[in-house]
Amino acid sequence: MFKIFIIEDDQGLVTLLQDYLHKFGYETQAVQDFEAVRSEFEQYAPHLVLLDVNLPKFDGYYWCRQIRGISTCPVLFISAREGKMDQVMALENGADDYITKPFDYEIALAKIKSHLRRAYGSYAAGGNERSLNVSGLLLDVDRLLLSRGGARIELSHTEAKILDELMQKAGTVVTRDRLLEKIWDEQAFVDDNTLNVYVTRVRKKLAALEIQDGLQTVRGQGYRLSGDWGEAQ
Repeated sequence: MFKIFIIEDDQGLVTLLQDYLHKFGYETQAVQDFEAVRSEFEQYAPHLVLLDVNLPKFDGYYWCRQIRGISTCPVLFISAREGKMDQVMALENGADDYITKPFDYEIALAKIKSHLRRAYGSYAAGGNERSLNVSGLLLDVDRLLLSRGGARIELSHTEAKILDELMQKAGTVVTRDRLLEKIWDEQAFVDDNTLNVYVTRVRKKLAALEIQDGLQTVRGQGYRLSGDWGEAQ
């Protein structure tokens, strides 16, 4: 049974969400202490998080960063904020999706199911227990790890999917449409800004492994992983 952690201060909405999700066999827990969100998350160990932006004490962006420090589980924001920058900020702080209030419960459920499949089911990055190696850059698809030399770094599921596609086709152009098709196969939040944010995050992960210009933008086409960065020092 999948466990969903709800971080929302509107108790009416929490009750509605829990009642709806329970009908489909999900276990849920709502945060009790808004100053101890991280510790409650660790104790519950959920498979997915529903997170509001406006919260007591600290906002949702802060708690998303805290969760990302210890977990790669899917985090879906649910917020009344509709601005593009609010959605971009959510993604930049580690979220996987963004649902605006008021929302259709069937669409919210479809997004939850989609992210759970990607993370743990037939679409999961670890589903095939594969690894890829491009010029000494190793992607452990199963464990969501990227390594080079003696250094390694953790990835989110979406980052792993992007790198999976780029490394399989290293040296050739992968179109933006192909990346969107690869990582957002159903009704999850999709637009150009979303992909731009994730590509920036992938570049930062590569830079942390001392690969500065390995992911190249091919204007009007897409992206190419060059593979010519040489061996790690």
